[in-house]
Amino acid sequence: MTAVTDEERLARAALSFVADPGDLALGALLRYCPPAEVVAALAGGRHPLAGRPGTAGRPVADAATAETAAPLDRAAAPPEPAGLWDADELRAASGPGKAGDLRAGRGPRSGRERGGIPGLDRALRRWEARIGQVPTAGRLAYWGRHGFRLICPGDPEWPTQLAALGDASPIALWLRGSADLRFACLRSVSVVGSRAATGYGSHVGTELAAALAERGWVIVSGGAFGIDSAAHRGALAADGVTVAVLASGLSYGYPKGHAQLFEAIAGQGVLVSEMSPDRRPTRPGFLVRNRVIAALSRGTVVVEAALRSGALSTAARARDLCRPLMAVPGPVTSGMSAGCHELIREWGAVLVTGARDVLEHVSPVGEELGGARRGPVLPRDDLDPVTRAVLEAVPPRGGSGPASIAVSAGVDLDTVIRCLGSLAAAGFIERSDRGWRTRKDR
Repeated sequence: MTAVTDEERLARAALSFVADPGDLALGALLRYCPPAEVVAALAGGRHPLAGRPGTAGRPVADAATAETAAPLDRAAAPPEPAGLWDADELRAASGPGKAGDLRAGRGPRSGRERGGIPGLDRALRRWEARIGQVPTAGRLAYWGRHGFRLICPGDPEWPTQLAALGDASPIALWLRGSADLRFACLRSVSVVGSRAATGYGSHVGTELAAALAERGWVIVSGGAFGIDSAAHRGALAADGVTVAVLASGLSYGYPKGHAQLFEAIAGQGVLVSEMSPDRRPTRPGFLVRNRVIAALSRGTVVVEAALRSGALSTAARARDLCRPLMAVPGPVTSGMSAGCHELIREWGAVLVTGARDVLEHVSPVGEELGGARRGPVLPRDDLDPVTRAVLEAVPPRGGSGPASIAVSAGVDLDTVIRCLGSLAAAGFIERSDRGWRTRKDR
């Protein structure tokens, strides 16, 4: 695993302020340009792909477009910053006549998106307009002193399963908490559901999360009201580890009513966010956040969800990633379980009712789960078939003689006499005035 340099870390931190989470254009661009080059191009008012021989198998700048691949304002374009990025330099570099040309749309455009990346030109103007939001180095240091840490692809703590998201992979993650995110997610299950949970849903979510945590599995959820909070609290009550992926920045901490819960999660697990620490949530951000919840875990369980619940977007992400998708059934009269029933009926989600059902679908192949399930073992289950047939022929009241029992059981008289003796010795039957009968206490 390649170590992350300070320059790349600060560049990714800057991009987390200028780009929205899950921005496909940025993900595609980072396949061709290192983060530091993208930040330098935004600061210098240049196209990040300018001068590159080709991307996606097509030339970016040929002889006919050599002029359009040059800086937008050669006379005013500043030199590329060297070494570690400084936020003040980035803001100064994006003044009028420099990166402002991108925002105003004055830069020449070819007939197609540069490099064949859909939406890249519009995204560049959007990112350049936000370059002033990049915090100072002092602000980043302040967050570091207050327990926030930034991890990037290549860091030891980075969960490699996020690569399954492709271009929608997070460019960086802000963390706060005592747990190691990568290690925690090796054995993790996402437990999600409706914010307007019923008492049934909250009970099932809490019990399910606690049972999984007791077996050493980490609970991943979104920190919201309803099923999310029930899952987090269930894991905490079982002294387990839980991961909360927030739709807001970590210092903003939405929802505000979960401030104490977030503190408990940070002490026993880890809080995660793609957004800069002070950023408030947006309505689309909740749905975009759900892809990270699905990608971090081995499987997703929807405990309770209506037909338009946001939890269904997490289920869709899990299905698209080919991760196990499970749903808990609810009362057929409850609209809050209609989404779960649709997942089972239309999406092929596995019906689960407890931790054991979940572990059967997320545990590694060959892991012992305790054998086949069966009902409670009764004393008569240990009898051989002939003796059990004789016992079934003995009446519970009154009594019958050996000959009658032999006819009912379909065996000979000698066999009945032998079986009656062993059954009486074991306490299954007793003598009465009218013959043999079963004991009431057995």
